[in-house]
Amino acid sequence: MDELQSDMLRIAEVAVYNAAFSFDKPYSYYIPDAFAGKILAGMRVIVPFGQGSRKRTGIVLNVTGMKTQNVSLKPVVSLVDEKPVLNDEMLELVYWLKENTFCTYYDAVRTVLPSGMNVRIKERYELNSDIIYSSLSEEERNIVCFLKNASSRREFDAVLDTHDDHEKELTVRSLIDKNVIKVVADINQKVSDRFISMVRLSDYFLQDPSAFNITDKQKRVVRLLSENGSAAVREVCYICSVTQVVVKNLLKNKVLEEFVSEEFRVPGSKIFEEGALSKIILSDEQKAVFDRVLTHLYERSPKCFLLHGVTGSGKTSVFIKLIEKTLEAGKTAIMLIPEIALTPQIVTQFRRLFGETVAVVHSSLSLGQRLDEYKRIQRKMARIVVGTRSAVFAPLSDIGIIIMDEEGERSYKSDNAPRYSTLAVAKQRCRVHGAVLLLGSATPSVESYYYAKKGIYELLELKNRYNSSELPDVHIVDMGLERNNGNHSEFSEVLIDEINYNILHKEQTILLLNRRGYHTVITCTQCGEPLHCPNCSIPYTYHKANNSLVCHYCGSTAEPVSVCPSCGCRIFRPTGFGTQKMEEQLSELFGSARILRMDADTTFSRYAYEQKFAAFARGEYDIMIGTQMIGKGLDFPDVTLVGVLSVDKSLYSGDFRSYERTFSLITQVVGRSGRGNKKGRAYLQTFIPDHYVLNMAANQDYEAFYNEEIAMRRALIFPPLCDICVIGISSASDVKAHNAADTTLDIIKDIVNKSKVSFPLRVLGPVRSSAAKVNGKYRYRIILKCKNNNMVRMFLRDVLIRTSGFREFANVNIYADINGEIV
Repeated sequence: MDELQSDMLRIAEVAVYNAAFSFDKPYSYYIPDAFAGKILAGMRVIVPFGQGSRKRTGIVLNVTGMKTQNVSLKPVVSLVDEKPVLNDEMLELVYWLKENTFCTYYDAVRTVLPSGMNVRIKERYELNSDIIYSSLSEEERNIVCFLKNASSRREFDAVLDTHDDHEKELTVRSLIDKNVIKVVADINQKVSDRFISMVRLSDYFLQDPSAFNITDKQKRVVRLLSENGSAAVREVCYICSVTQVVVKNLLKNKVLEEFVSEEFRVPGSKIFEEGALSKIILSDEQKAVFDRVLTHLYERSPKCFLLHGVTGSGKTSVFIKLIEKTLEAGKTAIMLIPEIALTPQIVTQFRRLFGETVAVVHSSLSLGQRLDEYKRIQRKMARIVVGTRSAVFAPLSDIGIIIMDEEGERSYKSDNAPRYSTLAVAKQRCRVHGAVLLLGSATPSVESYYYAKKGIYELLELKNRYNSSELPDVHIVDMGLERNNGNHSEFSEVLIDEINYNILHKEQTILLLNRRGYHTVITCTQCGEPLHCPNCSIPYTYHKANNSLVCHYCGSTAEPVSVCPSCGCRIFRPTGFGTQKMEEQLSELFGSARILRMDADTTFSRYAYEQKFAAFARGEYDIMIGTQMIGKGLDFPDVTLVGVLSVDKSLYSGDFRSYERTFSLITQVVGRSGRGNKKGRAYLQTFIPDHYVLNMAANQDYEAFYNEEIAMRRALIFPPLCDICVIGISSASDVKAHNAADTTLDIIKDIVNKSKVSFPLRVLGPVRSSAAKVNGKYRYRIILKCKNNNMVRMFLRDVLIRTSGFREFANVNIYADINGEIV
C-alpha cells in the first residue's frame, strides 16, 4: 500500500527537488519497515510527490517519531545514499541559505553538493504477481492480459502508453492505485566513480616463494610489489617494462592477486618540493601581520581581519605561512580566489608547497574531477581547498582559517539561486568552526573598509612592496589630444613607443581592454538601428575570428547580414573596438611581436588558462592582451609595461559601484607591472583625463578614493549605509512580466499599510531592467533600500510567496537578491 494509518509512525521530513518556492517546505513521509534505522538526516531519498505521485529526489532534513490518528502519509520509496551526504554543519548551511537567499531547500542542497552527485530517476512499470481479478473491471483485466503476454519491454511499455487517450489513462491509474501495476524508480548517478585494477603479492606466494618458478621479467614485477606493497597494473607494466601478459600469467599462477581501488581524478600538477615552505621569508611588515592573525588563530573564536596591502606587497606569502601554521595546529584551510584564471598559478604554487593535501574546486573542472575532489576533502585526504566561490562549501572539518583574496570582486556574489554572498557564507562557517576569516586586497570593497574603520573587522596593512621594490609610474594619456593631433588609432603615440621599447629590450607587456570581439556594434547607416540579438535587447558583437555575430548575454550567434531587417538598407557602419581587433592592429604595428590574447573566446578549453599563462611566464610571448581576467592576481616578473585602453567606459555602467570597480580594475592591472627587478610603467588611455577616480587610481591612493566614495554613498544612502534588495521579475511575455511587477508593488504597499512595518524602507520602481530582454525573457525590477535583518527577510519572503500565488503568474520568475547587481 502507498499509504499507512497508525498511532505511531517513524517520519522523514524531506525537502523535495524542483518544488516551487511558494510550496517549498519539509514534507512528511513515513519510513517503511524495510528502511527502519537506515534513514538518517542528510541522506537523499526517492519519494512520491504531487497528485500523480511522480518520483522525485529529496533530502532528509530530520527523522522523528510522530504520534498520529487518521493521518495518511506516503512512504519513502527508496534510498539514494547508504550514509548521509550532508553532515550536521552542511544541513545547517542549507537552512541558512534558504533563510538568507530566498531559495528552495533543494537549490541549497545542489549548491552544497557537487553536480556529479546528482541522480537521474527513470520510472518504469512492473506487473505484480498477486492480482485479485475479481476486483478489476473488464478494461483493467484486458490491460493486465496484454501486459502478461507482452514479449518485450517495448511491447510492455506500448500497452501502458496513454498518450491522447484519457480513458486509458484513468484505467492505468486505477491499476496503479489497486497495486496491480507498481511503479519502479531506477536511480543513476550523473557521474560514476572511477576504479582501477591493482595487483599485490598473494598469500600463497608470501608463505613459500621458493615453491614458484618465475621468469626474469616476472621477478622484476615481484621485486616492485615487494618494495611497494601494491600497484596499478598499468604502473607495473610501465615501471617494469613488461606487457600485461606477464601480469596475467602471474595472476594465473597465483603469484599475484588482483583487486580494484578507487582512482581519483585530481586536476593540476602534482609536483611537491620538499622544504619549499622554509624558503619563504617574511619581511618585518609581513611578519607583524602574520603574528597578529596567528595569535587569534590559536584562540578558536571567530574573528574577521581585513588585510589592505598594495599590489606586490606579498599578501600571498602571508596567506601561505598562516595556512602552514593552521595545518600544524591540526586544522584545515580554505583559500578563495575570485577568477578561474588565477587558479593555475595558485594551485601550482600550493601543490609545490603542500603536495597532494591541496584540493581544487571551481566550475571549469570536469564533473568527475569535482566529484573526486569533494570525496578527497570529505575523507580528509585533502586539508587545504583552493578555488573560486563554490569552494566555500567544501566539506572540511575543523576549519582554522578561510582566506578571501581580492575580497571585493563581484564574482564572489552568485547571480543564480541561491543568490549567496561568498563572504556571508564564509562568516557563517567561521562562526560554526571558531575560525579566522582573513580578507585581503589592494582595493578592498567600500563595505569591508567601512566595517574595518568602524572596528567590526580588524584592519591590517602592508604599505610597501616586498623587497622594497617600487610601485610603477602611472601616466594618464588624453586621447582627445591624440585625436586633435591626427592620431585616430586606438593606441596613443606614447604607448606605441613604450611597447616598441619593451620588444627591443626583451621585456613583456600587458594590455587590458575589457571588451571581447572585433566590432562591438554594427549599425545601419540609414535608420541608425544596430543589429540586435532576437532573444535580447542587446546589439550583436561582430567576431572576425569566425565571421559571426555573437550575443554576449545569451550566447546566440548569427551570420553577418547584408540587408538591414528594419529598413532594407545595405550599408552598415561598424563601430567599437574589441580584443580581436586589438590583436590584429598590434600585429600590423609590431610585426615581429608574439601576441597572446586572453578572453572568453580563447580560454574555453579546460586547460587553456594553465597552458597559456605558463607559456607567457616562460617568455614565449612579448605582449598579452585580454579582458579583466588578466587584471588581477597574476605575477609575471618580466612584465614592465601595462596599458589600459578605453578605461572610461566602465565609469558609466549604471551601477552605483561603477566607480569602485573602475578604481579597483585600474589599480590591480597597473600592479601587474614592475613586480621583478625592473621598474614598471603604466599608461591609462582616456577621454576624461581629469576624472578624480582615474587620477586616484593612477596615484594608487585608495584612502582618498574611499573618502570620496563613502561621502557620496552616505549622501545618497547606498551600501554600506543600507542594504539594497532587488526584486526581479522576468517572463517570456512582456505583458505578464509588467503585470507581475505592478502586482508585486501592490502587495508591498498592502503589507506595509496593513502591518505597519517598523523598519525603514524605500521602494523604487518597478522599472524595466537596463537589459530589458535577455535570453527571451522580459525583465523588470523593484529596488528596495532596507536593512538586511530577520524582520526584513520575513517581509520579503511574504511578498514573494503572495506574488507567486497568483495563477496567472505561473510562468513568471520572481526572485529577491540582496546586495546583488541593480542594473
